[in-house]
Order: sequence, then structure tokens, then C-alpha cells
Amino acid sequence: MLRVYNELATENTMVVSKSNKVYQFNINEKLNDLNIKLLLLTNQLMKNKFYDFDYDNQIIEHEKYDAQKTYKKNTGYFPGVATIADKIVYIENRAGNANVKTAQPETLERAFKLLNENKIFVNRSRMDAGSYSKEIVEIVDKYSQLFYIRANKCETLTEQIRQITDWQIVEINYINYQVSSIPFTNFLTENNYRLVIMREKCKDAQLDVFEGEKFNYRCILTNDHKSTEKEIIEYYNQRGNSEKLFDIQNNDFGWKHLPTSNMNANTVYLIITAMLNYIVKKVSDVFADILPTSRLKRFIFRFISVAGRYVYRGRQWILQLYTERPYEKLWV
Repeated sequence: MLRVYNELATENTMVVSKSNKVYQFNINEKLNDLNIKLLLLTNQLMKNKFYDFDYDNQIIEHEKYDAQKTYKKNTGYFPGVATIADKIVYIENRAGNANVKTAQPETLERAFKLLNENKIFVNRSRMDAGSYSKEIVEIVDKYSQLFYIRANKCETLTEQIRQITDWQIVEINYINYQVSSIPFTNFLTENNYRLVIMREKCKDAQLDVFEGEKFNYRCILTNDHKSTEKEIIEYYNQRGNSEKLFDIQNNDFGWKHLPTSNMNANTVYLIITAMLNYIVKKVSDVFADILPTSRLKRFIFRFISVAGRYVYRGRQWILQLYTERPYEKLWV
């Protein structure tokens, strides 16, 4: 397997940031393209359809010789991972010390182009504050019909928010929030963008010198002018589902235990293991006690751990399983 990983690996790329710092990236477009074609072949994605697209960077902690210290002070890689629902559609590995915004516009453009080349299109894109920059927003807007990006507060935004007087009260997850919207003119004045603001009263007794009461604020930059503030916030909050996907990849498919000491070979491993999720979903169509969301440990116990033997009959080897479960329905 290690030889296979090395054969499929691509050379690392050196990326220079705006501050002239050099970071190591690994881009494997052929394997990413294979992954998308597999999703199409197995009908997990369909051509000429529009899907919702999520992007995030995930720290993979390890102590290999090429590990770099991350912003969380541990060592490892910091790959960018794009997903559609619970399916990984693009992985680009990067050194752990790389800034999340470094070369992200180029990473996203490669991911979007690869999807478009396979006739898969993006309806809505959803990203956290690590994608809040002029260059990234322009790329996301170019390839998405709608986008929702968490915005960082700055002095200009803070001053605009202080001028808001028409706050509306909405209930989200049984908590009351105050919400409002303003035109976004921070660094993209030529575009008709909208900033959705949500605020919640702080539980401590400390007062704000400008507003009296103290609030926690969250902002979402979007080009969606039809949905209400509540609808936009609730849709954005569903990004948490990607955390479960990372948990599955880390604990079930070995992302926590990378097999080689080279970034380019480990990138191959990340992409190949991303393809394996389909096996559980395929088996769940036949086995009633295995769900599409079943963890790998349950899958192994209920599907793989079965007694059997090969017998030679009719000039061929036949697998006999000592079970009444419907394995024969899975033959391709």
C-alpha cells in the first residue's frame, strides 16, 4: 500500500504568501477528479445538478518529520476540505503552519473548476471566517449562485452596527436573538452584498460604554437578499454537520494515524479514504441493521466479522458464508 501511495503522489508545491513566507502545499487534481467521478458513477452525485458546497480547513495532528506547528500550537497538516452534504469532493493538503487564507482563492477555484468540468454546479456556498477576504469572496461569488461567509468584526463594521436601530427579535434553537441587515460596503463597494447581524445579550453584568448593555455579535456576509435573517442564520448554522464528517474520517478512516512520513503520499491516503464512505452506504441499502450513518466499528462487527470458507466446485472457487444474511445481493 505504501508503494501505491508513492506511485499516485504528486510533487509538493511551494506557495509564497503576501508576507513572503513560504509554505508547502500538495495538490493532487487527478485523484480528486477520480473521487468526483466515483461519486457520479455510484449516483451519489448527479450531473447537471446544483448542490450546496462547504469548505473548511481541518488540522490533522501528527508528529511526522515534515510536521509544522499549527495555530493551535500542535503539529501536523492543515488541509483544505470541500464537501457536498456528507461527501468529500476535494482535498488539498497544506503544511500545518500555513495561514488559512494563504492561497485559498486558488484552492477554491481548483475545486470549483473540477466540479464544473464534471458538470456539477454550486447553488449555495457556506464558509467560516477563514474565508472572509476580498479575493476569496470574489471567487466564491463567481462560482456560486448564493454564498454565506462568516464575517469578522472590524472598526468600520462596528461603527456601522452601532447605527442600527431596527433590531428584530427571532427565536433560534429556543434562544432569542436580535437580528438585522445592512448593505455591505467594507471592501466590496461595487457589489450588492448584504451583511446579516445577530446579537445576543451577554450574561455577565459588565456594560458596554457605547451601547449600555453588552452584546455578543455574529455577522454573515451574503448575496442572498430574498431569505430572512432567521433563514440565513439557521442555514449557516448547519455547517456544524461537517464537523461530524471530520470526526468520522479521523476516527474511522485513519486520518489520525497517517501511514507515511511524506505529505504528498499522505494526501493520497486522505483522498482514497474519502472514497470509502460509499461502502457503508451501499451495504446499508441491503442490511437493515446497518445505517448509512453507522460508524465503521459497527460496520465491521455486523458485516465483515462473519465465518466463511472457499470451496472448489464446478471448476471454480466458491465462497461459502456461514450466515443467512443477504450478502449475495451485494454482488456486482
